[in-house]
Amino acid sequence: MADLALGKESSDFKKGLQAGISIGIGYFPIALTFGLLAKTSGLSIYETVLMSLIVFAGASQYISLSLIAYGTGIFEIILTTFIVNIRHFLMSTSLNEKCEEDQLINKLIYSFGITDETFSVVATKEGTASTGFLFGVISVSYTSWVVFSGIGHLIGANLPQTLQDSMAVALYAMFIGLLVPSMKNNVKVIFLAVFGAIFNSIFTIGHIMAQGWSIVTATLLSAILIESAEIIKAKYRGAGHEK
Repeated sequence: MADLALGKESSDFKKGLQAGISIGIGYFPIALTFGLLAKTSGLSIYETVLMSLIVFAGASQYISLSLIAYGTGIFEIILTTFIVNIRHFLMSTSLNEKCEEDQLINKLIYSFGITDETFSVVATKEGTASTGFLFGVISVSYTSWVVFSGIGHLIGANLPQTLQDSMAVALYAMFIGLLVPSMKNNVKVIFLAVFGAIFNSIFTIGHIMAQGWSIVTATLLSAILIESAEIIKAKYRGAGHEK
């Protein structure tokens, strides 16, 4: 029985590796660009790779580079990362129903590897997702992200200084690239981006608070405003139906 269970886990792990290849390929240009930008932001290759090893969250790492460039404090960076990744609570809850029952330690390990991409692959898999399958998917995506982050930094170190300085523009291009597809599919994202930009501009231009705190506060205020409007709209519709 133990041999059969071990054989099944090995088979599921291989299936997970195969399913994760597309994620690994997709992470290649994004992780490479992150490494390049990390170099231009002043991070060493050790700091760059360590961030990818510990954080493993693309959008958060890009935002962190921006905050580091502004000289933002560690607490603001951590808080911003928490806000950006708060959706992971919902994804983890959803996957908990999808995954097979297993030891808590295994769940704690593979929950670290949950990203938007790994979540999509596992959530759309037919039937129950085994622990072996999850570890396979996450192994490929995690390795790809970390390795290509380091390679990007090495490439950046060999670029002319003028080109390294100009790479800062790519950071804003990446944010736009992440935002635009979401804006096409969800009107709430448009309002969230607009209000966030307005609040951040007011706080920054008016010297009301430091750059790091202005981003955090603007994000929170925008989210609260949009969600409050959604709740009011839902109640209004509910009242209309009752009539």
